[in-house]
Amino acid sequence: MSPMSAIVAIDGPSGSGKSTTARGVARRLGYGYLDTGAMYRGVAVACLRDGVDHEDVERIAEMTRTVSLDISTVPDDQRLLVDGVDATLTIREPSVSAWVSAVSTNAASRAELVQRQRAIIAAGRYVVEGRDITTVVCPEAAVRVLLVADPVRRMARRGAELAGVLDEAALHDQVLRRDKDDSTLVNFTDAAPGVTVVDSTELTVDEVVETIVGLAHDAGLT
Repeated sequence: MSPMSAIVAIDGPSGSGKSTTARGVARRLGYGYLDTGAMYRGVAVACLRDGVDHEDVERIAEMTRTVSLDISTVPDDQRLLVDGVDATLTIREPSVSAWVSAVSTNAASRAELVQRQRAIIAAGRYVVEGRDITTVVCPEAAVRVLLVADPVRRMARRGAELAGVLDEAALHDQVLRRDKDDSTLVNFTDAAPGVTVVDSTELTVDEVVETIVGLAHDAGLT
């Protein structure tokens, strides 16, 4: 049996609903949940802590190789320790959001984190979400989904999540600019062969979850 035979892989741009959907699917299936984006943010936290320049490509790569990331895979108990320090809330701060593209666009950092992600989910049952899950991390996953949504709706969702923490310009930067930056290394706007596109623009969270659970059922995972 392939080590990816019990994996649901979900990719998509910021604000498409990946995290909420993936946790919901994991609950329904009784699977573990891996937020790969949190790992990139964890490296960003370490870099900010140590005063690394966001243009120092080699130093960022070195930080990625040496930082300890202890991430929970329980859908309802999301925690991340960075070098033993709880960074669960810190990784969502605007300063980290503004910095994380320096990690996610670093080819060496991405390669290191992909290896770690594969090690976490090896021979397990997981719903994994991010930007390169269907094409790089889990190209042989039993279910592969590209979750998309209209840019206006994505901005509105992220704005609601942050509850007024960011102004419109900062929100635009976090959602659309990060997508543009990350797309230089990873194509998460076009579905690869065998990947199912789910447009969440006019769907509720429950409807999106139900759609993906249905795909899992069709693939024999339920």
